[in-house]
Amino acid sequence: MSVWHVAQFNWAQARFPLSDPQMADFVDNLDVLNRLGDESPGCVWRHRDDTGTSVNTRFGEGDDVLVNFTVWTSVEALWEYTYKSGHVDFLRRRREWFHAPPDNEPISVMWWIPAGTPPTLDDARQRLDLLAERGEPTVDAFTFRKRFGPPDQPGLED
Repeated sequence: MSVWHVAQFNWAQARFPLSDPQMADFVDNLDVLNRLGDESPGCVWRHRDDTGTSVNTRFGEGDDVLVNFTVWTSVEALWEYTYKSGHVDFLRRRREWFHAPPDNEPISVMWWIPAGTPPTLDDARQRLDLLAERGEPTVDAFTFRKRFGPPDQPGLED
């Protein structure tokens, strides 16, 4: 068993209020998507607010920013959930519900944490800021496009 887990954080700005009918297909499937993630091999932890999801978690300005914050046993396990499960069908539709990401502002980041140590929203903000400041992924703040192994094996994974 690894002594390291990978934390993953991403955010998106909703096009409409969650109560708007144009968001219904997304909102109506949050429990399905969360259950799929929770039951996926390698999922360790998922941030939850008082709703059991993360729709009431505030991150940045305004009420229209939604977050996803999870911990996985490996980058590969997260990749499998993200791109090889039913999650990908909703990912393909993201432009229906969310604005395009701002230019040069990261919307997602990953980093290694000691197993059993849940990350905080402050950790996520620091990692996003680090990715933005450096302008490219590093072992301290990386992405699917440029991955790094855990601190005891920091070589580039892809």
